[in-house]
Amino acid sequence: MTVTSSTPSGERADVKVGFACNNCCVFCAQGERRDACAAVPQAELEERLVKARTRTRSLVLTGGEPTAYRHLVAVIRRARQLGFDPIQVQTNGRMLSYPRVLDVLLRAGASEFSPALHGSTADLHDSLTRAPGSFAETVAGIRNVVSSRASLVTNSVVVRQNLHDLAALVTLLSSLGVQNMQLALVHPVGTAAERFDEVVPRLPAIVEPLTRACAAARAAGVRLVTEAVPLCFLPGMESLAVEASIPDTTVFDYDGASLDYSAWRAGEGKLHGPPCARCAARGRCEGPWKEYPERFGWDEFQPVR
Repeated sequence: MTVTSSTPSGERADVKVGFACNNCCVFCAQGERRDACAAVPQAELEERLVKARTRTRSLVLTGGEPTAYRHLVAVIRRARQLGFDPIQVQTNGRMLSYPRVLDVLLRAGASEFSPALHGSTADLHDSLTRAPGSFAETVAGIRNVVSSRASLVTNSVVVRQNLHDLAALVTLLSSLGVQNMQLALVHPVGTAAERFDEVVPRLPAIVEPLTRACAAARAAGVRLVTEAVPLCFLPGMESLAVEASIPDTTVFDYDGASLDYSAWRAGEGKLHGPPCARCAARGRCEGPWKEYPERFGWDEFQPVR
C-alpha cells in the first residue's frame, strides 16, 4: 500500500529494509516474503540510500516492519547525513509505545511516522494483526508521536471485517490527536490473496461505511483520505481519493531492484474496464486493483456521469 505524507512532496523514494514483522496480518501484502526476506544487510541498504538520494530528498522506510530492523537507527542517521528530508517510517506503531524508542528515532533524524491501526477495539484490531496486545501498543505509540509533535499520518487497511467499524475508528483516531488519516482498500496480494474471500469486501458494500467515516472526519475536523477506492464508489466523496496527491515514488526492493511504483500502480497494478470508457472521471481515477475485476468482473462498476 502507499501511505501519503502529511507534507507531500513531488517525488519520493520508498526503501524496503526487509520484511520481518512482529504482526502477522490477515491482509499482509508481503505473504511468504516475511520469512524469506527478513532483512537487507546494512551496507547494501546504505548504498541504496546513496542511489535514491540522486533522485529525491524525500524518503520513506518500509517493510515488513522497519522497527524490527536492528540497524534502523543507523540507517536513519545515514539518510539524514545524505540530506533526506522528510524521512518517514511506515510502521505498525507498536515499538513507538516505548518513549525511548521514539526519542532515539527522532534524534537520529526520523521526521514523520505512519502507524497503522485497523480497528477501534482491541478485539477487532488484534484479530486482524493476529498479534495479541498490538492494539494497546499501537494506540500508545500514536499517543507518543502526537505528544512528540512529529508529523503523523495513520493508515488503516479496509477489509471485510472492519467495514462496520470505520466511522468508530476515525472517531478514535481523532480523539488520540491524529489530524491526518488514510483508509486504504486491501490489495489482494500476498496473504490477502490467499484469504481473498475472507478479507476482500465487495465494492458496493464499502460505500455506506465510507460515507459514515467521512461524516465522522468532518465532525472531528480532521483530514481523511482513501487509497485504492475507485471514484465510482465515492459518490459525493470524490475529494477523499488520495491518488492525485501521492508523490511519484521509486521503490527500492529487497533485492535492490528499483521500480517506478507510480507508473506500475496506474499502468499495471490497477485496471480500467468497459464501464470506465464511458466514465466522466476516467482521467482522474486509476481504477481498482486488477485482482478485483479479475475475480468479480465489471458489473458492479457504474460510470460517473
